[in-house]
Amino acid sequence: MPPKKVHSVAKNLGLSSAALIKLLEELGITAKGHMSTLTEQEIRKVRAKIAEGKKRVKREFTRRWSKPKTKEKKKKIDQEQIKETVKSTLAKLEKREPKKHYKREETPKVEPVPSEKVVEVVDFMTVVEFAQALKLPASEVIKKCLDLGLIVSLNQRLDLDTISVLCDEFGCKMKVVSPEEQLVAEEDVEQVERPPVVTVMGHVDHGKTTLLDAITKLRVVETEYGKITQRMAAYQITYNDKLITFLDTPGHEAFTAMRARGAQVTDIVILVVAADDGVMPQTVEAIDHARAANVPIIVCINKIDLPNANVARVKNQLANANVLIEEFGGNNISVDVSALRGERIPDLLDAVLVKAEELNLKAPVRKAAKGVIIEALLDRGKGNVSTVLIQEGTLYQGDSFVCGPHFGRVRGLLDEKMERVEKAGPSTPVFVLGFSGLPQAGEIFLAVDSDRKARELASQRKLLDRSRQMAAKAKVTLLDLQEKIKTGEIKELKIILKADSAGSVEVLDEKLQELSSEDATIKIIHEGVGKISVSDVLLAEVTGSICVGFHVGPNTDALDAAEREGVEIRTYRLIYEALDDLRSAMLGMLEPKTQEILIGEAEVREVFDIGKVGQVAGCYVRDGKIMRNAVARIIRNGQEVVVSKVTSLKRFKDDVREVIAGYECGVGFEKIGDIQKNDIIQFYKIEEQAR
Repeated sequence: MPPKKVHSVAKNLGLSSAALIKLLEELGITAKGHMSTLTEQEIRKVRAKIAEGKKRVKREFTRRWSKPKTKEKKKKIDQEQIKETVKSTLAKLEKREPKKHYKREETPKVEPVPSEKVVEVVDFMTVVEFAQALKLPASEVIKKCLDLGLIVSLNQRLDLDTISVLCDEFGCKMKVVSPEEQLVAEEDVEQVERPPVVTVMGHVDHGKTTLLDAITKLRVVETEYGKITQRMAAYQITYNDKLITFLDTPGHEAFTAMRARGAQVTDIVILVVAADDGVMPQTVEAIDHARAANVPIIVCINKIDLPNANVARVKNQLANANVLIEEFGGNNISVDVSALRGERIPDLLDAVLVKAEELNLKAPVRKAAKGVIIEALLDRGKGNVSTVLIQEGTLYQGDSFVCGPHFGRVRGLLDEKMERVEKAGPSTPVFVLGFSGLPQAGEIFLAVDSDRKARELASQRKLLDRSRQMAAKAKVTLLDLQEKIKTGEIKELKIILKADSAGSVEVLDEKLQELSSEDATIKIIHEGVGKISVSDVLLAEVTGSICVGFHVGPNTDALDAAEREGVEIRTYRLIYEALDDLRSAMLGMLEPKTQEILIGEAEVREVFDIGKVGQVAGCYVRDGKIMRNAVARIIRNGQEVVVSKVTSLKRFKDDVREVIAGYECGVGFEKIGDIQKNDIIQFYKIEEQAR
């Protein structure tokens, strides 16, 4: 019989690949990974080992739990006792003794503690919608707005700040949700297994689309100009009675753009590396993008049929890029293929299914469809057509939907062969007809109950987009890192680093890492040689980074993208200038230390009650001085009573800034309690010290 793969044997035995590899190590059989092969003799050894373990467990179980069974002696029935019991029962019935009635003790009712009401709100709600969320008449909301000095009508939209104030006035908490979360209810919590979504990435001309052609048999590469992929495409195949969805990207910009809009669609990344070319700059970019998305990588070494192919060199280069394959003790699967000849394509698909089984991919089916836009185009005969990858639920023809600021009704569903289909489930790519406009790649597609809800949701999204554009500002700059980059106690300054040479990149990386401390760290998201590109700007926008160029600058498209996405680009000619700027940013990220400095002490000689002002302390300054706006601690019998702030300071009838020791003055406080004669007041000033 031919040898079998480790993952196939593990599936037949009901084990995981890792457990089977561990069992093989105990038997002295070498297996590098789940794609290793086993002979029939080795499989028999494994079965014998498992059978022996089962017998041992059974013997141990039998020894522990088996007990000698003892026959219980049947008790003899005492006929005389039965007769006596019957006689006493009949006697009680003849006497008709009244039954005793017991009063049930009433348990005191515990009144439930009223919990604070939580209201789900969205930005730009109308007055009527807000009143419905509060379960109050709209007149009550209008009345409360008039009390706050706001004149509103029933259909007037309220911004989030106004809604927050109104929630405080009505004594409830607000929970901000997206419009689709409020309008669309969950219909199904049951999760079923779904096909994996695989994105093929790599350097230009390494054979990504040729590999997809070998898998899907669609010959897409022949339809592309110059045999280079110019747009995103999605395909679905069946292998071993299981579905697999593939995405083909023209570059990493589209991959990052979708994540920038919150569309995490990819489950697995196949990294295509040519055996004759090796690891190239775009290969490293693909690795960084996959890591930023936290997606597992399957390495596909292509073009092994060429005479100058060097698979070992490629694996070493991948190890230098921190991509360790199973052969080198890592977790990444590596498969050597020839896409042009179709060699070892089944091994690659086996690896995808094994990785999908490890991820345990599931999604709900019986609910309104939710998906993401892969590509959109304008067709002369069909109108606005978009490729939608369904993520949850099932999409049917005739469903109403909303996508960004656009809405519509599904007029037709087509697969990748342009054939009509009745429905589309999770992880299924389909062409959808019926859009009111062309959405952008990465927009969220959502099926709703009715056209009215779709229009309402699209209208709210338009308002939100308009408000974001009006309030647009740089997301990450060195000047506002203290507010923009906060991750708990530890803060990170994320950097996309580009330089003119590999040596400069290495030196800058080493020097920047030395700036890290326990409180603030520098994290290099991506580094490379060459100009700052649009892909770098999009990656910086997704990860919240800044772009740093050393002896290189951005190209024109990158500048436009940086201005549009609000990403800061810093370029330097001298290394110490770069280090000084970033060191200042690191220090700015640390919150300044606050310190209280004792400036004076006074004794309360008299307390005056002055109308609307409240209590004023007539004090004698014993030491130091008193300053207006200082912090005051009132001490009584050696114990601190209250801490407040000085709001007024007077000498006779004149307002003064400070009063020194040996003089008397009147001191007013902010929100002070009861001041008594002979209290001691200590005055402090608060200073911030830079870290």
